[in-house]
Amino acid sequence: MALQLNLLHEEITAQRQRQRDPLKIGMMILGGLFAVLLLYYLWNAYRTLAIKSQLGVVERDWAKVEPSVTAAQKRAEELNNIIKTTRTLDEYIDNRFYWAPFLQIVSRCVAPNAQLTSLDGGVAEDGKSVSIVIDGVAAGREPRAAAEDLRQMLLEQLGRAYSDVKVEFRGLEDLDSIVSVGGANLAMARYSIGVTFNPTAPKAGASAPPTGREKKR
Repeated sequence: MALQLNLLHEEITAQRQRQRDPLKIGMMILGGLFAVLLLYYLWNAYRTLAIKSQLGVVERDWAKVEPSVTAAQKRAEELNNIIKTTRTLDEYIDNRFYWAPFLQIVSRCVAPNAQLTSLDGGVAEDGKSVSIVIDGVAAGREPRAAAEDLRQMLLEQLGRAYSDVKVEFRGLEDLDSIVSVGGANLAMARYSIGVTFNPTAPKAGASAPPTGREKKR
């Protein structure tokens, strides 16, 4: 049997030991991790630079359109204020009480033997109540009855146009004066009538307020 001598045995053994050295293996692993972390850092740095670049583009674009946007916002606020003011005026106009229709109704209710001497009234701040005082004189064989006819006529006619109508005497007294109406001498009475109502139209189907004669029945 031939003998083989390995003269490099010691060197080969030393090389193998060096290759299996744990410290060297650990250094190699750490080196690999460092390389991975370096690549990750470089990637994030690249992404950060790209985001900053996009942000710069957006900021430049915003600087160009910001004056227009600010002006548009101010204009929108002005238009909203105009709209609010217009709505307030519309509500005021819609809820406003007009005296002309009321006076027209009163004029239709005054008979030839009745006369108005003064009319004073006002509208509540909320616009939901109107109060009026009508003073005048009535003539007839029974002047108090003539004044009562006027009161009933006002209650009936106003009840068709407004809601919550109340027409009541504040004062009614006979006078010593005599007046000639149609060639006849008639006695006179002074009356003061208080009228209150809501200027809104009565609800559909609502009946007119009862007159004094209807209450007596």
